[in-house]
Amino acid sequence: MSVIQKIQQRQKWVFGAIALALILFIVQDRLMGKGSGFGPSSTIGKINGETIDNADFRNEQELYKQPGTDEDVLASQVWQNMVSTTVMNQEIAKLGLSYTPKEFGDDIASNNPPTWFRNTFTDQQTGAYNAQQATSYISQVSQQLRKNPGNPQAQQFQLAVLDPAALEGTSKKYESLIAGAVYIPKWMADKTAADNSSITNMSYVNVPYSNIPDSTINVSDDEVNAFVKKHPNQFEQKEETRQIAYVVFDASPSAQDTLNVENDLTSFKNEFRDAKDVKSFLEEKGSTLPYYDGFISKSQIHQPVNDSLFKLQPGQLYGPYKDGGSYVVAKMVDEKVLPDSAEVRHILVMTHQQDQQSGQFQRIREDSTARKRLDSAIAELKSGASFDSVCKKYSDDGSKNTGGVIPMFATSPQMAPEFSDFSFTGKVGETKVVQTVFGYHYIEILKQKGSEPAYKIAYLGKAVTVSQETDAAAENAAARFAGSVHTLKEFYDEAAKLKKTPFTAAGIKENDYTINNNPGMQSNFGKNRQFIKWVYSSDIGDISPQPVRFTQKYIVAIVTGDNKPGLPNAQTARPLIEAKLKNDKKAKIIMDTKIKGNTLEAVAQANNTTVAQADSVAFQAQYIPNIGQELAVLGAAFNKQLEGKVSPPIQGQSGVYVIKSSGIAGVAPAQGGVNEQRTAAENALKAQEQSYMQYLIKAADVKDYRSKFY
Repeated sequence: MSVIQKIQQRQKWVFGAIALALILFIVQDRLMGKGSGFGPSSTIGKINGETIDNADFRNEQELYKQPGTDEDVLASQVWQNMVSTTVMNQEIAKLGLSYTPKEFGDDIASNNPPTWFRNTFTDQQTGAYNAQQATSYISQVSQQLRKNPGNPQAQQFQLAVLDPAALEGTSKKYESLIAGAVYIPKWMADKTAADNSSITNMSYVNVPYSNIPDSTINVSDDEVNAFVKKHPNQFEQKEETRQIAYVVFDASPSAQDTLNVENDLTSFKNEFRDAKDVKSFLEEKGSTLPYYDGFISKSQIHQPVNDSLFKLQPGQLYGPYKDGGSYVVAKMVDEKVLPDSAEVRHILVMTHQQDQQSGQFQRIREDSTARKRLDSAIAELKSGASFDSVCKKYSDDGSKNTGGVIPMFATSPQMAPEFSDFSFTGKVGETKVVQTVFGYHYIEILKQKGSEPAYKIAYLGKAVTVSQETDAAAENAAARFAGSVHTLKEFYDEAAKLKKTPFTAAGIKENDYTINNNPGMQSNFGKNRQFIKWVYSSDIGDISPQPVRFTQKYIVAIVTGDNKPGLPNAQTARPLIEAKLKNDKKAKIIMDTKIKGNTLEAVAQANNTTVAQADSVAFQAQYIPNIGQELAVLGAAFNKQLEGKVSPPIQGQSGVYVIKSSGIAGVAPAQGGVNEQRTAAENALKAQEQSYMQYLIKAADVKDYRSKFY
């Protein structure tokens, strides 16, 4: 059994007096950062010159892999984690910070332990951390590692527990240094308090940019490039990105595919009507909707054809009808009038446990053993023992610490049908032993409330899927297109002949595994690592040699751009800044030709508009009534040098403004004095320290070679 499995099981070992001594002896080298024990291998990346080895990367992946894990997603997450961990360790080393074995032992034994220990040894019911259990556990593990320090389990334990604990400990010290550097001088606090309690009334004229049509304003590539160079920090990219154009060929189900499903369901109706074993029939026909052999209250049934279903008599059918991506035939199996909610208490002795990830049930106890255990519980109840004490002693259900009570609940397919049916068809005070897929329950009905019809309905569902003929037709059409074009011009010309609009996907990175949020797709491209590798192995102008399948579509793509690290070219930057550059030009035109006169009335008359009023404008609010967030206008309104005067033209977000403030006044200060506001401001700055990692990574020199391996 691996160390990780033992960690997950959290065995409750007896606390030993030698625990801390063993911790300090065994984990000292590991906490002080002396190597992982892995041998050299190929370099998968470098972070500020420090090599990331492919063997280490693979070991990290294996450590965190779970059943059903998407390996592409996991690889990306592991890489990001290794980058942030390496950068953090480098910063810690620069500052000479360390996390000693004694600190490790003290933290485990405290009420503020490392995250893994807190998550693992905290009682889920009470929320209390069990420091004694955690220390006992680490003692046992330490003994194992001491006996066989070269065991792979030791490496697992370091990667999963010790390394993260050491990083967490030193990171807390790093964060403390950042927090300790936060300081707001008294003069700044006084000024901020005064500003935040200021209000003004102002008159203004707005000449919106929309008065000038976009079509009359041209922005050249040189102007785009000049703006980018002037603001490099906004645009510099550290990674290469590529751009493609693509044409979509729909491979979703056709009208004929839908008709085929409807016809299949219609052909099954007689068999469905006559079927005595409904569950077996649905399984045999491969229904997409499993049978719930229990009653569901009318208010809890949500089908698009409810009104028609509720008119059915037992044995009658309705459909086919459409429900989402499937077609369905419904059969009324039975109907009753039942309470609309019930409250019960129960004792569960489990025979099967459901895996949280796979959903599969695994046997943990034989039926005969479970039944004997439940009989013992019932015997104690009959002898006079309290339900609460017996439940806590025998039940395997999470409700055992609250007397096994399940408070008022409605019928639901999420409940085991046998459990639900007794809870609603039995009488208050009645008890019964009920077997479900989980095991044996002893149930007592405590309350029932209300009354409404309840139905047992079976649904024969079949998803509408793409037929081979439909899929082949889409693929062939895409293949003909791919074979007929050789240049970008031909690509667009042929698409126009087919009345198809080519779409663009930009910002594709070399190590991506999916291309998201592009038009023409159902939601996104979906996963296709091989396609992205093709994009990066191709030259500009290369066309995908065969159609590429994404979800229910085929695409044919052409590589249209390659943006190297550094500042983007005009083609890439234009969509980001063209609107602003046009507004800059519009602002100059408005200021040069539309702002006339020395009064607001004259400016308004020149622009065929009126003088507007904004009252009780608060400096702290940042929003101006009827205007919105125009910070340049807000700043001018509270500029004491402009108080009572007509301002020069102000270039805003939506237009050019001319304003006149009637005077700046103070109001009652915000709740709490200046000192309280100063403390609140400092705390707000300290809260921002959590984002320090993204800035450290941005400043780091990260070389990513994963595409050579994956």
